Amino acid sequence: MSCLFCKIIRREIPATLVAEDAHCLAFRDINPQAPTHVLVIPKEHVASLNQVTDPLLVGRVLLFARDVAAAEGVAEGGYRVVMNTNADAGQTVFHLHAHVLGGRVTGWPPG
Repeated sequence: MSCLFCKIIRREIPATLVAEDAHCLAFRDINPQAPTHVLVIPKEHVASLNQVTDPLLVGRVLLFARDVAAAEGVAEGGYRVVMNTNADAGQTVFHLHAHVLGGRVTGWPPG
């Protein structure tokens, strides 16, 4: 598969890894939008939230994002978890992923 994130999972493309378990991988975003900006992806390829059929997959990604926020030291102060779905929402890599953003106060509305 030519998916960028699948290549990162297979270690064909380097990434700065933050955490990994049997189901998810977390790595630093190459274009960070906050002092802490980590991407959390499932190891199973699913193009976007629209294609998810297993609620456990999304639950695992979100709980892994929570654990990453804690490990990165942003959980207590607050962090944002964002999933962009399809092009109009800003999804550029079509492999489900969550952005964990923290380390600064974030505004509302986000976009």
